[in-house]
Amino acid sequence: MPRINLLPWREEARKERQKQFLVQLAGGAVLGGLMVFYGQMTVGGWIDNQEHRNDRLESEIRELDQKIAEIQDLQDTRDRLLARMRIIEELQTSRPDGVRLFDELVWTLPSGVYLTSLEQSGNNLEIRGVAESSARVSAYLRNIEDAEWLGDPDLGVVERVGGRNAESIQEFTIRARQRTPGSEDD
Repeated sequence: MPRINLLPWREEARKERQKQFLVQLAGGAVLGGLMVFYGQMTVGGWIDNQEHRNDRLESEIRELDQKIAEIQDLQDTRDRLLARMRIIEELQTSRPDGVRLFDELVWTLPSGVYLTSLEQSGNNLEIRGVAESSARVSAYLRNIEDAEWLGDPDLGVVERVGGRNAESIQEFTIRARQRTPGSEDD
């Protein structure tokens, strides 16, 4: 029987399997590399897409912030205009008050009393004048107390001017408040 050497065949088969293993290993490495590259490209695409969306959102937010600032400016302008309108309304409603005040001063003034000056600060009045006697100053104080548009009289100063004779004149200063009938501060 002839002799058959199986060893080189085994060795060749082992070399062939080793070569196949290396090819499979290289193929696996290439396939793994391709998978990693594909994963990086996919995730990179997702990141780029999200960054694009974020940039668009930021530009929209900037536009909305500008619109909000414009709205705030408009509201500030509106508030200023409303404040002006309220002031104008107050001025319109208080416009006849000066006339009423002078009319009330005339009606409360007793004979023998003459006013020399009138100063107004807000609703406070300082009335200066001269009278023929202290009794006429007292009558004037009572008239102010009973007046519709005047109130809270306070006699500040009464000085006798002239001599001690019967024709002496009394200088006086009265502080009073102008009031509006029907308001809460009556």
